[in-house]
Amino acid sequence: QVQLVESGGGLVQAGGSLRLSCAASGSIFSINGMRWYRQAPGKQRELVAVISSTGSTIYADSAKGRFTISRDNAKNTVYLQMNSLKPEDTAVYYCNAEIRSGSRDYFANYWGQGTQVAVSS
Repeated sequence: QVQLVESGGGLVQAGGSLRLSCAASGSIFSINGMRWYRQAPGKQRELVAVISSTGSTIYADSAKGRFTISRDNAKNTVYLQMNSLKPEDTAVYYCNAEIRSGSRDYFANYWGQGTQVAVSS
């Protein structure tokens, strides 16, 4: 059974920083793309950043210049460094990954449980 577990959320003042982590565990053969999404109250879940297995990255316009996604393949972990946080960054942040596990010959999509980020003005 594969699990994604996020950590690092919390309450921070505007202009502050947080670093989110998401560790994949279980019977993992390989991990393809890894992503961070967020969902604010009353809004749809939105993509924040993507990192490929080779380290290529894509960011939402709202994250460009402030957030950095990275991964440690040896630890099956993806990170999201968030700087210059704004109140509008307040949301539950979810990690998502395409993982080939056990004896499967295909990649399946997995989600973490989410971690709350709250930015006060």
